[in-house]
Amino acid sequence: MSVTVRAFAKINLGLSIGPCREDGFHQLLTVYQTIGLHDVLRVSAGRGHGIEIRCNDPRVPRDDSNTCYRIVEKALHALKAKARIVINIEKSLPVQGGMGGASANAVATLLALERALKKNLLPEERLRIAAEVGSDLPLFLVGGTVLGIGRGEQVIALEDFPATPCVVVVPEIGVSTPRAFAEWDRKLTVPEASDRMIELSRTMSAWLGKSYSGAPFRRGRRENPLLELVRAGIKNDFEKVVFPEYPELSEVKNALERMGAKYASLSGSGSSLYGLFASKEAARKTAARLRKQGWMAYPTFTLTRQKYWRQIFD
Repeated sequence: MSVTVRAFAKINLGLSIGPCREDGFHQLLTVYQTIGLHDVLRVSAGRGHGIEIRCNDPRVPRDDSNTCYRIVEKALHALKAKARIVINIEKSLPVQGGMGGASANAVATLLALERALKKNLLPEERLRIAAEVGSDLPLFLVGGTVLGIGRGEQVIALEDFPATPCVVVVPEIGVSTPRAFAEWDRKLTVPEASDRMIELSRTMSAWLGKSYSGAPFRRGRRENPLLELVRAGIKNDFEKVVFPEYPELSEVKNALERMGAKYASLSGSGSSLYGLFASKEAARKTAARLRKQGWMAYPTFTLTRQKYWRQIFD
């Protein structure tokens, strides 16, 4: 049986990097937001054994280093199932782009695998397997607006923001996340990293307290609560180490802001950037202007949790 599934990307609304932990990971604090850009995967299960990965992008690994491969191995073991699994990935999301493409692919593969095998994991087992494979995976088992803590794998579903127009710019460079973390450790001392984590924690706490009192979501309120959050002063710490090495990425952020973005930021460790806009038309015009300047720019929307789950298998 073959199952087709969409793997939606994410952006980071603020990302604070804390000190390196004893397990080698960094303490993180971020708000993940799923968006409409996606890859398409077809997962089939047949007689036999083994895992085969096919992809239209030669940069995507086909061996057990691929997150899709690893999650299938773990899921088959947990389901006590035997099958030959073929995963066909139609890649549209950037590789090493900071949009969670590999993680989204893995979670989409897991969901499609369950359908193909007609067997389901318990929700807590699904979440455990996802977290074992990678820090970004659990967010894609929630979708919409998601608070990420720990190394990013501890996720809390937040009340969804309304769909917001955005433009995603995908430069033709890849940024290594491990390398970006290493550069962060080289440049910042532990006290500095701790202070930045505390600063963003306070911003998030104040906003969340206000949000769940209902204030930003009152009917008739003119301000989009997503824009209210980013205007509270959240930042992506990776910009401090990625922009000096890749100044063209800083130029893209500045261009987005000049063209009317209410907020612009690197997503994850990059190299993708995004801008949030007040209208669909403003986002469309900005993407067109950036494409004329030679950038790969795509207008899209943030994706609410309901739409995320409705469109995964549609």
